[in-house]
Amino acid sequence: MKRAAAKHLIERYYHQLTEGCGNDSCSNAWCASSQGFHRLDNNAAAVKALELYKINAKLCDPHPSKKGTTMNHKDMHSVRDDFKDVNYLTEEKVYEILDICGEKKDYSPLIRVIGRVFSSAEGLVQSFRRSKPHTKEELKSLQGKDEDKDEDEKEAATSSASAMEEDSPGSSSRLDGASSGDNDVGKLGPDEVSVDIDAVRRVYRRLLSNENIEAAFLNALVYLSPNVECDLTYHNVYSRDPNYLNLFVVVMENSNLHSPEYLEIALPQFCKAMSKLPLSALAKLARLWSHYSAEQIRRMMETFQQLITYKVISNEFNSRNLVNDDDAVVAATKCLKIVYYANVLGGDVDKEHNEEEDEEPIPESSELTLQELLGEERRNKKGPRVDPLETELTVRTSDCRRPLIPFEEFVNEPLNEVLEMDKDYTFFKVETENKFSFMTCPFILNAVTKNLGLYYDNRIRMYSERRITVLYSLVQGQQLNPYLRLKVRRDHIIDDALVRLEMIAMENPADLKKQLYVEFEGEQGVDEGGVSKEFFQLVVEEIFNPDIGMFAYDEHTKMFWFNPSSFENEGQFTLIGIVLGLAIYNNCILDIHFPMVVYRKLMGKKGTFRDLADSNPVLYQSLKELLEYEGSVEEDMMITFQISQTDLFGNPLMYDLRENGDTIPVTNENRKEFVAQYADYMLNKSVEKQFKAFRRGFHMVTNESPLKYLFRPEEIELLICGSRNLDFQALEETTEYDGGYSRDSRIIKEFWETLHSFAEEQKRLFLQFTTGTDRAPVGGLGKLKMIIAKNGPDTDRLPTSHTCFNVLLLPEYNTKEKLRERLLKAILYAKGFGML
Repeated sequence: MKRAAAKHLIERYYHQLTEGCGNDSCSNAWCASSQGFHRLDNNAAAVKALELYKINAKLCDPHPSKKGTTMNHKDMHSVRDDFKDVNYLTEEKVYEILDICGEKKDYSPLIRVIGRVFSSAEGLVQSFRRSKPHTKEELKSLQGKDEDKDEDEKEAATSSASAMEEDSPGSSSRLDGASSGDNDVGKLGPDEVSVDIDAVRRVYRRLLSNENIEAAFLNALVYLSPNVECDLTYHNVYSRDPNYLNLFVVVMENSNLHSPEYLEIALPQFCKAMSKLPLSALAKLARLWSHYSAEQIRRMMETFQQLITYKVISNEFNSRNLVNDDDAVVAATKCLKIVYYANVLGGDVDKEHNEEEDEEPIPESSELTLQELLGEERRNKKGPRVDPLETELTVRTSDCRRPLIPFEEFVNEPLNEVLEMDKDYTFFKVETENKFSFMTCPFILNAVTKNLGLYYDNRIRMYSERRITVLYSLVQGQQLNPYLRLKVRRDHIIDDALVRLEMIAMENPADLKKQLYVEFEGEQGVDEGGVSKEFFQLVVEEIFNPDIGMFAYDEHTKMFWFNPSSFENEGQFTLIGIVLGLAIYNNCILDIHFPMVVYRKLMGKKGTFRDLADSNPVLYQSLKELLEYEGSVEEDMMITFQISQTDLFGNPLMYDLRENGDTIPVTNENRKEFVAQYADYMLNKSVEKQFKAFRRGFHMVTNESPLKYLFRPEEIELLICGSRNLDFQALEETTEYDGGYSRDSRIIKEFWETLHSFAEEQKRLFLQFTTGTDRAPVGGLGKLKMIIAKNGPDTDRLPTSHTCFNVLLLPEYNTKEKLRERLLKAILYAKGFGML
């Protein structure tokens, strides 16, 4: 009650400052009716009203107008006093007031009406109602309908609206009835609202060209937002009236929301209010906006992105002043999530063609977990989390083939630069209500930041497994084994590694989540990361050797695919999946060449005809020509629902896409079905056993990881394979020096001149020699922290490296020619580990 009374008093002060009390002889210095009063604009009046309320200043009594007032007095006040009873707006009512104000050349009545309606949640909810729900055709027409009309069309629209007002005396009262709170719009669908969006857009286009009127929208939003936030937080208003969502739809149609005037107060407050909407309301907004055009989605996205960027660059965020604690940035990110899912839903979505879940659950560890040892329940037993809005909308990012606007546009680079990822990851895992984690909105993070979050998750899991092992050994007296140790022989690397991993996967899969420690038999290298890198490289080289026959190599695409006629058992493919998972888990890059459909399948989507474009382009083109063929398919092509493949020995294998397929001709009518079934066979059914085993092995390592939550399929590929784009200029800029070398040393300048002159293949060999892989990490070579250290004076010794730490040990050779000769010999004949 106190809050309502205060609100009423402030409104009275504001009215007194802008309209006065009506008494011509008023002596109140803070009344617009007093002599000598300097009129304030709406913004200044709002601020002054708050000040007057705080000091309990004098309030005038309303002064009723007298019957004996002269005609001139009436004329002077008629425009000001009109429309006081307008508590909601329609398109026609706005144009009526606009026309009257235009005639009088005084827009203050319209400004006051906008201020009154747009600052009132009740008024705005009732405004711009349509008398019947949108049809499906109308919803489709929302897309691309935002073109400006020319002046003639505008004039015609205005005159027809005015004529309707004049010719239909009862129209105003009918509109009153439609907006009085009764739902005349019938039963609304899940992605429909009772507001006439096209009308709102037309009104905004007419009004926002006037600077004074634009200020009214801004001031009203400042006043509106805190009240809306309060309503949603404490009064559960949306559950009582779903039409409350109209308010957000109307405000978001304001194309000036991203302008500087809104960024300081109005938009942050509005974002805070919108972020308080319940989940069902957020989902309804996303569904509604998914019908918008790409340009409209981009406008809303840029509105929230500009607010985030503005707040980030205007504050100094660090480990003590976290960006996670900035209410405006957090609220804008939550609002951006709604637009993101609208972008997904409005794109090319395929909710079908999902991979079946593994029939057998991944075996649980036979050992007790740390929590169980301490008498606590294990957290996250159900695996990685799923976004609640994603669940409500029954759509996943991986379902979207092509969004309305590219996913990359949702990434905010300034935010990524100031985000303290270690703190953010902690908030992500703890899941407290008072601490926000940007990892819950992975669309705003770039691949480098997400990779860092994944790194923290993997390391903490490793340390957790290590502590469990120590406690377990203390409790049961078993031998301490805190690492996943693999001792292998170079010439039997597949046999040794896969046999050991198979035993671990069968006996205790939890050991796969320990930190990997590789030892090559007969070599002295200590694994601080570099030995593991070479181990993965050698394993991949062996596994993908076409002679083994597990994977088929396509000379045209330079990619590998599962061999449907491989002699290897499912266990071998499971172990390949484990190796892939271990590489991600241990932050190692693999030189593998899979088409994108493999990563989509790992994320739970089946391959379809469109996936053949990169996995088998020749077949894709043939099937595409079949679909586009204008003649008679049955008579001209004479193909049936039976296809043939060749096995390892070149023998043809026949497969019926349908029962008795050899007797069913492909026609113009059933060719789409033929193409879909052909693609399904090639990408799914023919390799079903091999891929399921492969995926099962992959999930043994990554099943509790936030991998699927954070990354899209193309980012998974980047994570596993790294980038083949090598920018050695970026590497030079980030390289550090040790042992007496500096950026200005003669040998260092000659070294970079030499390296930049190398051919592409020689550069890859150098990268392999120094870091253990010829790929750039996520984010490019600029993210690779390489160190060049002095290794004595001029000598005939070759350069050496610590691949574990990306350190190049370079002697100070006397000449550039000798440097080039020694360096080339080192990178061309580098294999094996020794102790220096």
